[in-house]
Amino acid sequence: MRHRTLAVLASISVFGALAHALNIAFGMTWEILWALVLGFALSAAVQAVVSKSEMTRLLPDDSARTIAIACGLGTASSSCSYAAVALARSIFRKGANFTAAMAFQFASTNLVIELGIVLALLMGWQFTLAEFVGGPIMIALLAFVFRLTLSSQRVDEARMQADRGLVGAMEGHAAMDMSVAGGAILERLTSPRGFTAISHYYVMDWASIWKDVAGGLLIAGALAAWVPNSFWQSFFLVDHPVLAKLWGPLVGPVVAMLSFVCSIGNVPLAAVLWNGGISFGGVVAFIFADLIVLPILNIYRKYYGPRVSLYLLATFYATMVVAGLAVETLFGILGLIPDQRNAKVVESTVTWNYTTILNIGFLVLSAVLVARFLRTGGPAMLRMMSGPPTEPMRHDSAKGSDPSAHVHPEPEYVCPMHSDVVSPTPGRCTKCGMDLQARDSAVEE
Repeated sequence: MRHRTLAVLASISVFGALAHALNIAFGMTWEILWALVLGFALSAAVQAVVSKSEMTRLLPDDSARTIAIACGLGTASSSCSYAAVALARSIFRKGANFTAAMAFQFASTNLVIELGIVLALLMGWQFTLAEFVGGPIMIALLAFVFRLTLSSQRVDEARMQADRGLVGAMEGHAAMDMSVAGGAILERLTSPRGFTAISHYYVMDWASIWKDVAGGLLIAGALAAWVPNSFWQSFFLVDHPVLAKLWGPLVGPVVAMLSFVCSIGNVPLAAVLWNGGISFGGVVAFIFADLIVLPILNIYRKYYGPRVSLYLLATFYATMVVAGLAVETLFGILGLIPDQRNAKVVESTVTWNYTTILNIGFLVLSAVLVARFLRTGGPAMLRMMSGPPTEPMRHDSAKGSDPSAHVHPEPEYVCPMHSDVVSPTPGRCTKCGMDLQARDSAVEE
């Protein structure tokens, strides 16, 4: 009887702990829900007017101007880390400079609108400012280190491996380009094609990142509920202020790597770590480290080979640490580091306030965009999003015919997502709006 009572009490304790963690996760979700919808909608609108097909042409070298353009293009793209890594490889294969491609990749995940909004909402405007100050610092450091240490032989090695076309993740999402050209920006955004493009980018971004967001919120809830602040304070050397400022940027990326969570999903974790005692620069380095989490390191290995992936790990980690220390020093001098550690790691309290009103309003906006997505062929594209872009099969019409038949190539253009959409001239896919890509098909004369 006593054993049964103990078992019941243990079960109640476990369920109570789980409920506490889920309650905190839901509370954080409710706080940032409207901001996520707003951020993804703004990002989708930007992507709808910025063509991915121009990226290769705009990133030919590692000059300061090109790196600045890479940052701008990254800011205007999807915040999904996996899609950013896939797109960086794609533009590198098409001729973009490797350093510029890596700068684009970093900006695409760390200098985007939605990340800044969520950071401001959960942690404070100082962290958003730190992200947009520290990001360019890290990119500049990375470009400098690449120029000193990245040999042409290593770039050739990376290109040879990239040209093998091994599949990573979100390849189809990275290839999708429904941007609308021609006319003023407002005209393009409000046109039927613009509305469709925004809806598709919005849903695709959510589909690519929801696991990271949900995972980050659940892990943050568990850590907040189950791990006492005394552990974090000891781990982050809170009692040794000078050492803590150095230790935070060093250990922050390591914690991020082991969390497996990237993109916006690491912001709730950063909030828990900040309340627990990690330094200001440590938070910045932690957020930057979404591009060296273990799953993405494995994708680097597939994309660029083992040696180049280790080189990326070493250089990314070193520049993240230095950028975190630089932000810590700069913001400390300017007096911009918050005195209180009061990030919004809260239990759910749904009341009739501005948060609830904003959530309802932006959920309506989300429903409108999803409805447009469903009515314009979105589900078919969504099914192809995680796979590689369709590689059209070459048709050899001479096979099995008269060997004396003369064969010559003729231009043909095909959609990378819908291989059945073929045109003899350049244009747009009639199903998804993406630019048709040239291919050669053998035609019997």
